[in-house]
Amino acid sequence: GEAPVAALARTLTLDAHRARQTPDDKAAWLRALHREEGPQMMVGDGINDAPALLEATVSVATANATSLARRAAGLYLLRPGLDTLAALPDLARRARRRIHQNLGWALGYNLLAVPLAMAGWIPPWAAALGMSASSLLVTFNAARLARWPSSFS
Repeated sequence: GEAPVAALARTLTLDAHRARQTPDDKAAWLRALHREEGPQMMVGDGINDAPALLEATVSVATANATSLARRAAGLYLLRPGLDTLAALPDLARRARRRIHQNLGWALGYNLLAVPLAMAGWIPPWAAALGMSASSLLVTFNAARLARWPSSFS
């Protein structure tokens, strides 16, 4: 109903809110907001949210979401509640940093080791060992994200 939506909007200090919207109304509103204001995020849990989740720049299905909402969303919360939403920007920054680190490491290794191996200055077994070690380093660096965020355990 209108009252819970209005109460949540006041709590979140939102300027605009809508209640009792059809799936098409939600999707159309997101399209209009995107045109007028830029990227939008949609959080939903039901079949009626799926069209809007597909329209949103960033879409999040809650832990109790229907399978259709989960399929339509780009992100799926594994824990109940919306607390983790506030931490998503930090996770995105951490993921971007890990990607840059991993790409930098892989590029650096390949620019250095591959030419040396091709020139015969590094034996093939050492180059293969180095490539395996490089892959493990990249994998372990990326796996560090799995421990995030410990404060939401």
